[in-house]
Amino acid sequence: MPQTNPTPKLVIFDCDGVLVDSETLSNQVLVDNLARYGLHISLDRSMELFVGGTMKGVMQKARSLGADLPADWVSEVYDETYTRLRQGVALVPGIPELLATLKEVGIAFCVASNGSEEKMQITLGQNGLWELFHPHAMFSAHSLGVAKPDPDLFLAAASHFDVQARDCVVIEDSANGALAAARAGMRCLGYAPHDNAASLKSHGAELFHHMKEVPTLIGLS
Repeated sequence: MPQTNPTPKLVIFDCDGVLVDSETLSNQVLVDNLARYGLHISLDRSMELFVGGTMKGVMQKARSLGADLPADWVSEVYDETYTRLRQGVALVPGIPELLATLKEVGIAFCVASNGSEEKMQITLGQNGLWELFHPHAMFSAHSLGVAKPDPDLFLAAASHFDVQARDCVVIEDSANGALAAARAGMRCLGYAPHDNAASLKSHGAELFHHMKEVPTLIGLS
């Protein structure tokens, strides 16, 4: 009998929260920064509101909630975020082993992020993964000019590897990413180690809780 979920030809990883455990650190920077501009929210609320979005989108949403943000706020919060990330960010547990498995069996993989290449150089670079993805397996919304939940970031990655959307698997931790995968016609595995399962599932993501589950989910074991 044929497999229900055939082994993919390309695995597309989100970066923040999927490859590197950076979401909590970045959102704490947001919480602290926004408090200076009159918007007081908890870390959990920040994660709920902002994970998976662009910083311009964060700015618009924060202003709608009452933050009095200056015109150059995006540059300011990027500087503060990068400074914090340079102090150290860990890989998501199980990522080194998963990447090694994909390399061993010859499945292509890449990263597609709403974040900038500069940010990925900080987070992936300190963990020895920058050279693994850059430049030919790295797709940034900042570079391509299109961001999730638009599907074009994922479609650009598939096109680069000459792979059909149906032969891709996306690994995401945000609703925007899961929605982008659905719009691209790609299977999405929703990494949900915390409390974001409902938003992922609402966009069709198949939930899992540890990277060690992925080989089985993509038919490798």
